[in-house]
Amino acid sequence: MILDACCGSQMFYFDKSRDDVVTMDIRKEKFEIHGKKVDVNPDIVGDFRDMPFDDETFHHVIFDPPHLKSPGNSIMRAQYGGLDKNTWQDDIAQGFSECWRVLKQNGTLVFKWSDHDISVNNVLKLFNETPIYGHRRGKTVWTVFVKQGER
Repeated sequence: MILDACCGSQMFYFDKSRDDVVTMDIRKEKFEIHGKKVDVNPDIVGDFRDMPFDDETFHHVIFDPPHLKSPGNSIMRAQYGGLDKNTWQDDIAQGFSECWRVLKQNGTLVFKWSDHDISVNNVLKLFNETPIYGHRRGKTVWTVFVKQGER
C-alpha cells in the first residue's frame, strides 16, 4: 500500500484511481479560484502531523506538504495549502516523523519540496534521516528516503 500524506488536489498523478494508493489531506473541498477549478478530494481527511494509521502500515509514503509561508489568495494556496509562519518547522518535522512511523521497514518515502519560500537544505535539517538520492534542479526538489530494516 501507498500513502500520500497530504495529497492536495493530486496534481502530479498520472492515474488518480489506483486502488493501492490512500490519499489523505486536512481538507476536502471543491471550488473555483482565478478561473481554475480546484478539487481536494482525499480518501481520508486527516492531519499529517497526527495520522490515523498503525505503525509500519505502508510500503511507500509520499510527503508533499505545503511549501509557502505567505501564499495569500493564490492558486498555489488553493491547490496545496499554506504553512503557518510561526510553527512551520515543528509542523514539517512532526509530519516527517509521522510519515516515518507509518512506513514499513525497507519502505521508501518520497519527500517533495519547493525552494520558493524556504530552502530545502533548511527543511532537511529538521529530519532525523538522510535522503538516499533526489532531484535538485530548479525550485522543486524530490528526495527519496529508505527505512532500513534489520541488517
